Amino acid sequence: MRVLANSRLSSHIYSQETLRLARRLLGCELVTSQSGNFTSGIIVETEAYHGEIDPACHCYRARTPRNELMFSKPGTFYVYLIYGMHYCVNLVSEKEGIGAAVLIRALMPRVNIPLMYERRGVTTDIALASGPAKLCQALGIAQDYSGEHCAFSNKIWIERHRPIKPENITVTTRIGISKGQELPWRFYIKDSPFISKA
Repeated sequence: MRVLANSRLSSHIYSQETLRLARRLLGCELVTSQSGNFTSGIIVETEAYHGEIDPACHCYRARTPRNELMFSKPGTFYVYLIYGMHYCVNLVSEKEGIGAAVLIRALMPRVNIPLMYERRGVTTDIALASGPAKLCQALGIAQDYSGEHCAFSNKIWIERHRPIKPENITVTTRIGISKGQELPWRFYIKDSPFISKA
C-alpha cells in the first residue's frame, strides 16, 4: 500500500471550486491509520455543500462554533455527528474563509478489509462502506479526526489513484436531506456497486 507523502493528493487541489472537487475526489483513496493499522477505500460517491447558496449546508445561516472548520484551510477534514450516534466525514474546499465542503458518501473497500468487517459487523464488501456513516465506522473515523489536514495528518489523508473520466461520472440530486434537494450536487462512479443508492 502507498503511504509515502508524495503519493498524497496535492494540497492545491482542495482549494478548487467545491463542485469540481467533488468530482475530482472520485477514484482517489481515503486512508486512515490507527496504531499502525491502515484501512482504506476508493472514493466512489461524493456530495457538494456550499454555505453561500445551499440551505442544506451547515454554514448556510451563520458562522458558528459547530461549523467553524468549514471556513478553515482547504483540505481540512470536517467530521460531525448525526442522529447522536453516526459520524460523517467531509473535506473543506475553496479558499479559507468560505464555508464549503465535500461529503464523502461511499467507498469501495481496498486495504485491511478484515478489520473493516470487525468494525462494521457485516459479512459482505458491498455493505462495508456504502454510506457516509458506514464508511466512517469501517475506517475508524470519529470526532477526533475533525480538524486533521490531508497534507500533514498521520491519521487520515487522501491518496492519488486512478482518474475517473467525465463520461463515467453520474450526476444526481443529493439524498438524505430536507432542503436543497433540487441541486444536482451528488456525484458517483457509474455502475459502481459500492455507492449508497443508485
